[in-house]
Amino acid sequence: MIDWYQEPDSGRKNIMFSKVRLARNWNEYVFPSRLSDAEAKEMIGRLSEGLKDISGQTGRSFELIDLSSVGELRMKMYKERRVISSAILKKKAPMAMYLSEQEDVSLVMNGSDHIRIQVLKSGLRVGDAWREASQLDDFVNARFPYAFDEKYGYLTTYPTNVGTGMRAAAVVHLPSLSLGKKFPSVITDMGRFGVSIRGLYGEGRDNYGALYEISNQKTMGQSEQEIADLVSRVAVQLDEQESQVRDMALRNHRLIREDEIYKSYGVIRYARRLSMKEAMSYLSQLMAGAADGLIRFAEPCPVFPLILGIQNANLQNLSDKPLDKAELDVARAEYLRGRLPELM
Repeated sequence: MIDWYQEPDSGRKNIMFSKVRLARNWNEYVFPSRLSDAEAKEMIGRLSEGLKDISGQTGRSFELIDLSSVGELRMKMYKERRVISSAILKKKAPMAMYLSEQEDVSLVMNGSDHIRIQVLKSGLRVGDAWREASQLDDFVNARFPYAFDEKYGYLTTYPTNVGTGMRAAAVVHLPSLSLGKKFPSVITDMGRFGVSIRGLYGEGRDNYGALYEISNQKTMGQSEQEIADLVSRVAVQLDEQESQVRDMALRNHRLIREDEIYKSYGVIRYARRLSMKEAMSYLSQLMAGAADGLIRFAEPCPVFPLILGIQNANLQNLSDKPLDKAELDVARAEYLRGRLPELM
């Protein structure tokens, strides 16, 4: 899997990764929804040519990808790996993307907006992601003037992005906190701070894996730094609350927790068929157990990359033939058996 997911985190054991996305539009063209295919191709060609030295300017290795020709499976894999959004996945118009070798930095052309810059970082590093995105933003803007209004800020396709055009996010693992009766009120309370919290792989009790994305609700009235600080602050609060709940469970019900975790390991280690719900639930248990020191692997085994690996498009890509639902469940179990190490 992609290397950036396996980098050491920031010490916040329940925070998986951070993300910053900037939406920008070139002031020479109308918004993408009003562009003809011919105009879109022309714009993409001009942007691609003007940004061709992106690798030299950033010190990273980038590949230029024609998203219109990579095929549905590859697009779904990019979506699973958080490189592109659902809106970009569904769009049929001409699109292209500069993508870094580690897939942690991307620049999509003619997606929802003319330019979408995204930076992903492991752990709680929203500030680092914003600073890197800002540097790339300056590089682009020096070549292509943005649609900008002195009063409203950056002009974007969706009014909800006008202003800074910035969406910052942190993904937090909350397997214990999310089971509590008060969790819906926790989400409501956090909403008052100006953030939204949604399941990464579903909503409510159907959010398999207990991963939640925290992101800013507003893009106007706050600076980029304030948005990054807000998302980080809420992520830390949820991380601490989750840790408190788990610490209490360790003090009062350690054996029960250990039993659940080792059963999860046993099922993943030997199962011949696993549905997505089952695999995500068991991996969530392992992720929490490893973070709390209740289970130790004989070799390094970051659990989050396994979650990416068991997604349908990735499994389909590894197969030499199309897989139906039952065959995907078999492939999912085989994938995990081959990558889960022995215990110490």
